[in-house]
Amino acid sequence: MDFNFPLLLVIATALTGSIWLLDVVWWRPLRRAAMEPLPREEAEGGEEVASAERPEPKEPLVVEYAKSFFPIILAVLLLRSFVVEPFRIPSGSMLPTLLVGDFILVNKYAYGMRLPVLNTRVVDIDSPQRGDVAVFRYPRDPSIDYIKRVVGLPGDRIGYYGKRLHVNGEPVPLTTDGKDTEVRCGLNNAPADRLLEQLDATRHAILICGRQGSPEGEYVVPAGHYFVMGDNRDNSNDSRYWGAVPEENLVGKAFMIWLNVGAWGRIGSWIE
Repeated sequence: MDFNFPLLLVIATALTGSIWLLDVVWWRPLRRAAMEPLPREEAEGGEEVASAERPEPKEPLVVEYAKSFFPIILAVLLLRSFVVEPFRIPSGSMLPTLLVGDFILVNKYAYGMRLPVLNTRVVDIDSPQRGDVAVFRYPRDPSIDYIKRVVGLPGDRIGYYGKRLHVNGEPVPLTTDGKDTEVRCGLNNAPADRLLEQLDATRHAILICGRQGSPEGEYVVPAGHYFVMGDNRDNSNDSRYWGAVPEENLVGKAFMIWLNVGAWGRIGSWIE
């Protein structure tokens, strides 16, 4: 069974907020009305004066907890839904840009503000650009989050031949990186080739396994969809296999690595 954390946050916010509201408009007045009136005291000389202020009725434990947790849960819900959300990289499909175990931050409003759980866009802000590293819900199982690089926009003609990406009939520029890589390819265990790809304004590293087969062909990106690929080109389950990503599946744009236990130098690195 998949754990739906956004739904849990929404339910917890609604529950704690409702308890607090009910206490303000109903339970607290009932508690006050149920208290015995305080006796009046007579001062010297027979002048009648009011006794000390009536103490506030004690709140039930459930109300105390609701009042304590509601602001915290609401803040987490708003922050996670509309501002930034943390993710952990589970696989090597985005090597060498992202390593297994990288903890990244994702800008949730980069592609428009969406309602939690429903994922309905309510405010248009921007749309993905070629070269963006985007998090999205996997089209074949929306309960799973994927991260890939956007290489094709709606209407683009994407080609992949001979380990080379083509956009609208033009090959994307590639240059040799010159850096060694520890990534190994297939059964022959040969090192992967590390290249630099210039995708519009974004220059990023990719890995290629020269002797390893990969799907080739041309794809026209439908309206309202985006074509995505992993930077580890021969070890990535991406749009070449299951098609383009619908706009409504977008989660946000990855922008920073905030933690990697064992690779402390990556902390604070911007994602290109």
